[in-house]
Amino acid sequence: MAEDSVIWKPVSLTFVQYQQGDLFGKLLAYFSLTPVFMLVGFCAILLFRRELHTITFLTGLVLNEGINWIAKHIIKEPRPVRGHEGFGEYGMPSSHAQFMAFFAIYVVLFICIRLHQPSSYSFIDNIWRIIIGVGVVLLTVIVSYSRVYLQYHTTSQVLCGALLGIILAIPWFVLTQLVFTPFFPWIASWGVSEYFMVRDSTLIPNILWFEYTTARTEARQRNRKSKSQ
Repeated sequence: MAEDSVIWKPVSLTFVQYQQGDLFGKLLAYFSLTPVFMLVGFCAILLFRRELHTITFLTGLVLNEGINWIAKHIIKEPRPVRGHEGFGEYGMPSSHAQFMAFFAIYVVLFICIRLHQPSSYSFIDNIWRIIIGVGVVLLTVIVSYSRVYLQYHTTSQVLCGALLGIILAIPWFVLTQLVFTPFFPWIASWGVSEYFMVRDSTLIPNILWFEYTTARTEARQRNRKSKSQ
């Protein structure tokens, strides 16, 4: 099919384009929206949990995007010749690949180092940790590939973006683990932190189980009080 005769159709939710009739391209177009969904999810988690580590993780992602913008405007390498309406003219490095690589490496490091407490995890818990680690890496590969397949970036732009994301994720995790985390209890004790209910659960190995047992205990106590009145 000649290039001029190809019709590019956008996903209705945004403006990610794929060739009309290309179901695989349509699927990849939705995968390409993963960073958007992740940022929305981060904002929701930040709003309802207000966890200091989540705040530093999100801060790292925002800084990662800022560095990508700077790099693009320094290198000024254009996108593939076909181009897409509604997107910046520069494509080096790929922001999608950089975002996903940063996210994936940070999560893997978090699982392997921050959550490395074998005595407090069952075999099933460890399996889930492996599945999550492999899953985020696989998702990164799919999203990165989608940017090449949909002709938003060249292979080199995607590879450079992924490499830059990895390079930035590792020191940010180390900085968070060794420098920021020791200050979390102090920050959580600030008056403004207490007002906005910002918390630090660093020393709690299984936060889901802790919150479940705490809520169950509180519910039972309130139930006994209501029956005694």
